Amino acid sequence: MESGVTGYVIGIIGIALCVLACGIGSALGLYKTGSAAAGVLGENPKKFGKVLVLVLLPATQGIYGFIIGIIASSSLDVALIAEEGWAIFGAVMPMAISGLITGIFQGKSAVNCIYAVGKQDSLGGKLIIYPAMIEFYAILGLIISIMLIPSF
Repeated sequence: MESGVTGYVIGIIGIALCVLACGIGSALGLYKTGSAAAGVLGENPKKFGKVLVLVLLPATQGIYGFIIGIIASSSLDVALIAEEGWAIFGAVMPMAISGLITGIFQGKSAVNCIYAVGKQDSLGGKLIIYPAMIEFYAILGLIISIMLIPSF
């Protein structure tokens, strides 16, 4: 295998892992929040608006991973050497790791907030801050990956 193809393949694998990891984190988080919301709404459908934002919060990690995938793919070229491929791979890893972990844990946090809203409506606006604090770390991963993506 020639050196240029190797760098290209390494870059592609990194980007694919980033998009996949962020998507998995979001999917697991959304599974948890959607399940919790279904239980709360089964008891009181009028709380839909109050739980909707909490349900959707973990979806952002998948969006961030997709954005990084698009940005990083602009650095891909079949003539990349292995070192350049590893640079792309390394650049997307902050988003991949933070997207996977924060998607899952943001979902877990939001689930508890959804249950609390199920018990007391007035908490909806206040409780969003807890899962939103986890979002901050996904945003940091997004920013770091954007800063690290090389332009060859």
